[in-house]
Amino acid sequence: MNWHIGCSGFHYREWKEFFYPSGLPQRKWFEYYSSHFDTLELNVTFYRFPQLKTLQNWYTISPGSFLFSVKVPRLITHYKQFNDCERLLDDFHNTVTAGLQEKLGAVLYQMPPSLSYTEDKLERIIKNIRPGVNSVLEFRHQSWWNNDVYKRLKDEQIIFCGISHPSLPDFPVVNIEKAYYRFHGSPKLYYSSYAHETLQRISNQIQSENPKQVFVYFNNTATMAAIENATWLKGVTALRTSVQL
Repeated sequence: MNWHIGCSGFHYREWKEFFYPSGLPQRKWFEYYSSHFDTLELNVTFYRFPQLKTLQNWYTISPGSFLFSVKVPRLITHYKQFNDCERLLDDFHNTVTAGLQEKLGAVLYQMPPSLSYTEDKLERIIKNIRPGVNSVLEFRHQSWWNNDVYKRLKDEQIIFCGISHPSLPDFPVVNIEKAYYRFHGSPKLYYSSYAHETLQRISNQIQSENPKQVFVYFNNTATMAAIENATWLKGVTALRTSVQL
């Protein structure tokens, strides 16, 4: 089982002089981050369409084994909700694959909280997902947590994203041989730190499904909680892997 554990973004002033050493210039923050973690979830692309030069720069700076997960712009997932988005999706897919190449670990589609489940909506989403990369669907309405969705996504080899969120189910859903889980902070979104027992429980649940590859990201980035939780879980999974070997 190959674990990739990191944070949702790296450019947070709250981490200055706690994670990032005093005096380290901001232009060196990603290089420092990538020396501690082997993956990064790019939240910034949710708000702004990714720029090829920026992705290429991160590709060059990061270690050879580093992986990025890239969030699809909200223009596609929230505003247009996959209606008339072919050109936008092609441009996005072409940009991230050209910029990150083999370091593109996954593409994350986050759905709006108002989007409830129907079969027609699910089929529209699936129809628009571009092949060739690990595609992940994160839902924010509880109606999507059902066996019909898990099975349909399994048929298409699309990953169902498990999440820890104050108002949604937190159990991992491993519907294919790859898993993806996001810790958003609970009970206080983006702020709350997780107890070791909670991290252990969720990682054990993922482990029990025996996926070949696991992506875990911490989005409780408003404090140092994301760094602390990611570092602890990284150590636990590394020890578990070494024992198994």
